[in-house]
Amino acid sequence: MVFADDISAREIPIYGSSVWSPPEGGNTSDTNYRAKTPVMDKMAKDGCWFSTAWGATVCSPSRAMMMTGRYAHLHKWWHNGDLGRGINEKGKKGIWPLYESCPHTIGFVAKKAGYATYWAGKTQMKGSDVRLFGFDEGCLTPGEQGAEKNPYTDFVVSNKVVNGKKLLINEDTGKEVKYYAQTGWYWKPHIRLMNHPAASNSLEWWPNTAETQNDFGLNTYGPDVELDFIFDFMDRKNKEDKPFFIYHTSHLGHDGWDFFNPETKNKWPGTPKLEWKNGKYIRTTPNVTGDNGVYDTHGTVTESGIHNQINYLDYQLWQYINKLKEMQIEDNTILVFCADNGTSKYGKGSQESQKGVHVPLIIYAPGFELTKQGKQDILVNLSDILPTIASITGVKIPDDYEINGVSLWPYLTTNQTEHREWIYAYKKNKQLIRNNKVLHDGDGKWYDVREYPDDLISFPIIPKNTSANKYKVEQEKLQKILPQFDLHEAEHDAPKNAKNKIISDLELNKK
Repeated sequence: MVFADDISAREIPIYGSSVWSPPEGGNTSDTNYRAKTPVMDKMAKDGCWFSTAWGATVCSPSRAMMMTGRYAHLHKWWHNGDLGRGINEKGKKGIWPLYESCPHTIGFVAKKAGYATYWAGKTQMKGSDVRLFGFDEGCLTPGEQGAEKNPYTDFVVSNKVVNGKKLLINEDTGKEVKYYAQTGWYWKPHIRLMNHPAASNSLEWWPNTAETQNDFGLNTYGPDVELDFIFDFMDRKNKEDKPFFIYHTSHLGHDGWDFFNPETKNKWPGTPKLEWKNGKYIRTTPNVTGDNGVYDTHGTVTESGIHNQINYLDYQLWQYINKLKEMQIEDNTILVFCADNGTSKYGKGSQESQKGVHVPLIIYAPGFELTKQGKQDILVNLSDILPTIASITGVKIPDDYEINGVSLWPYLTTNQTEHREWIYAYKKNKQLIRNNKVLHDGDGKWYDVREYPDDLISFPIIPKNTSANKYKVEQEKLQKILPQFDLHEAEHDAPKNAKNKIISDLELNKK
C-alpha cells in the first residue's frame, strides 16, 4: 500500500484533467509541469483505476479513515488540529489515539491474518505511540514519538524565542523563515527506526551504524531510505516464507522547506533527476555540496514542483514491481497506489465541491483473476481499503464492530457492476456526500455530477429554488444518511469511560 501525501486525482495523468498544479501551487495547463507516469499508466491499464475515490479533506482525518475503515463520528479525528480528546492513564487530557477508538486498525487486521507488517514514512498519528498500531517494524520520517533533538541533521525549521519574540528559525542557516516548523523528511532526513532487529531500542535514530553514519549527509534522500528499509524487510520475510503487508505512507506530494534553496519560495523540493528510457528508469546519483544554506546540486537535482515528486513516486512503483519480480512473487502480490487528500494550494483542506477529497486510486494485481480492468466509474472511499484487505486475507471483523468502508474485493472478482451507492467525507462539522448523480459539499452547495468536466471539478451547481427539482429524490436520499455521522458538536471527544494508552520508551523497553 503506497499512500502518497497531498496529491489530487487531477495531478495524475491517467485522470485526464486539463488543469494541474504549477511549482508555486494553484492551477496551470502548462504541460511542462504535468507529471510523466509511465509506470502508473501501465498499472492502471493492466490493473484497475477508479474515477471517483474520496478521502477526507486533510491529512489526519484522511489517514484515520485509511487506518481504521471508519469515519470521524467513531474515531473522532475531525480535522488537523481538531482531534477528539480523552483521558490518559495519568488522568490528563490528551488526543484520543486511533488504536483506542478503533482497535481493528489496518496493521492489526494484517497481523491477524498472519502477515508481517511494516510501516514506512509519514505517520501523522498525533498524541499516539507509533508502536501500538499493529506494525512489527518501521522506518519513520520524520521520527515520531515526541522525540528529542535529532543528533544527525540540522535540516530543521524550529520554534525559538529570540529577545522575547517567538520566531521560526532554519537551523541550517540560523535565519528566520516564514513557514511552518518541521524536521526535514526529504534531503538529509530525520529518521527513526521502529523495532529494527539490529537496533538496541524499540525506537532508534538512523543512521545507526558506523557505516551509515559515514555515508549520511546532503545526498541522503529520505524516500530512498524508506524504500531501502522496506526492501530489506521484504527480503527477510520472504526468506522466512512469511507473507508481508507494507504500509508505505510516503511524504512525496507534501510541500516542505527547500533547504537547498532557502531564499526561494519553492513549494515542493526537487528530487534526484530521473530519465525514462527504453522502458526503464535511470536515476542520477545526487551530488550536492555546501553548507549553511549555500548549496550546489551540480545539476543532479530537479527543479521544484509536485510533478517531479509524482515522477519520483512513479520511479518507486517501478522499483517495487522490479523487486517483486526479482523475488518471484509479483503474481502473488497486490500493489495499491493512492493519496490522502487534495493538493496543497488547490484542494487540501477545502470543503468546496470535491476539491479536497478527490484522490487517485490504482490497484495492480497481475497474478489475480480480476473481473475488472482499466478505468472503473464507481464510487470508492479510503475507508474501503481496510475491509478490502480483510476480505483478501480472510480476516473476520466482529459483527458488532462498526466499519464504514465496504470491501472492494467482491466488485473486483465477480460480475458485480456497482460497488457502493454513495461516498462520504468530513471536515470538522462540515459534511460532504455524493452518489453518481448529485454531490453535497461542506458549504451546503449541491452539484450535478453525472459527467466529469475537463478540470474534474467544475460541476454545474444545482440552484436552491429550482422549480420541479429533478434532483430532489437524489438529494433527499443523501440527506437522510448524514445525521448518523453528524456528531462533531454532540459527541466530539472520547466517551467518558475511555482511557488513552501511551507507553513511554522506558516502560516499553522494560517490558
